[in-house]
Amino acid sequence: MTMRKKTTESNRPIGKMTRIDDFLPPPEELAVPQETVKVTIALSKSSIGFFKHQAKQHHTKYQKMIRQLVDRYAMEYSRA
Repeated sequence: MTMRKKTTESNRPIGKMTRIDDFLPPPEELAVPQETVKVTIALSKSSIGFFKHQAKQHHTKYQKMIRQLVDRYAMEYSRA
């Protein structure tokens, strides 16, 4: 006697499947290294608290948010 696997939503056939060409870039193109320089900076407790709170809500790192903010600021004003 063989046991049949119970059909659930997750293993139910979804119809005819068609293979498509891979359109995503390889991992090495996604992990572009960015040249960074370590600095020491003193920021207010309230600013750090704000960024930590926002980073937690958006599942990222607060240092990365601050770095992007500074980079965008520098890019905007270096055009002039």
